[in-house]
Order: sequence, then structure tokens, then C-alpha cells
Amino acid sequence: MKLVILISAVIIAAAVEAPAQNAIPDLKGMWSGKGKAIVLGSNPHHSGAPSPDTPRVRDIEATHVVEGQDGQLAWGRSSSAAADTKEPFVWSVANDNKSIIGADPDGYFRITLISADRMEKCYVHNGSGPTRSIVAACYIMDRVTR
Repeated sequence: MKLVILISAVIIAAAVEAPAQNAIPDLKGMWSGKGKAIVLGSNPHHSGAPSPDTPRVRDIEATHVVEGQDGQLAWGRSSSAAADTKEPFVWSVANDNKSIIGADPDGYFRITLISADRMEKCYVHNGSGPTRSIVAACYIMDRVTR
């Protein structure tokens, strides 16, 4: 009888915990982070002497404000310490509720949620946007406000 009660308790605990693991994360709020980027060319976030052939390692401090969210879809605006451009972005949360892909006017995001208030953000653009620059960066971002 004790074994039946123990097994039942484990099954109930797993059933109660499962929805929490599958919950779509709330991304709304301000996210901020600092890191390094590799840059070919120049754009508002990575100014300086542009060179289409010589990569430059640049510091970046970015802020993303997630203004809205509808289920797995989120949207907002991005800026950096170098340029308050308020570029629009869109993100889509994958079914694992930890992986996010997204885009802005000239690049793409690959994001992994580490916790409710921390993410690793990777960003790239390939030179086909208005600035013709090529950028790649990955760094940690933390939620500053909800």
C-alpha cells in the first residue's frame, strides 16, 4: 500500500510540474547586455573607420524593449549605447520555450533563454542591409524591468 501511495504521489507531482515546464515565457520588459562583436564595415552601432576587408572587434552594449507579446510571438525595439535607433524587431519562441529566432531590418537573432530573466543573444547580419556591414555577436542579456 505504501508503494502505491508513493507511486501515486510521484505521478501527481509530475503532472502538476509539467505545465510549468511547458509555459510560454513572458518576454515583455527591458533587456540589457554587454559583449563583443566582430564587424566588417560600419553601421550606427559600430562606428569607426570601416573596412570591407579587415574585421574589427568592437564593444557593444544593447537594449531590447519587448513592447508586446501574443503567445509565442514578441515584438519591440532595439537600441545600443552608441546609437539610440529604436530599430523594430520581431521574435518567435520555439516549442521548447527556450529557443527564440527573430529579425530586425538588417539582421537576425538566435536567442536561448537561460532563466526567466536571462538570455544568451546571438545576432548577425550579412551585408545585404542598408549599411552593407557584416556583424556577428553573442553575449548575455538580463531583464532590467518587466
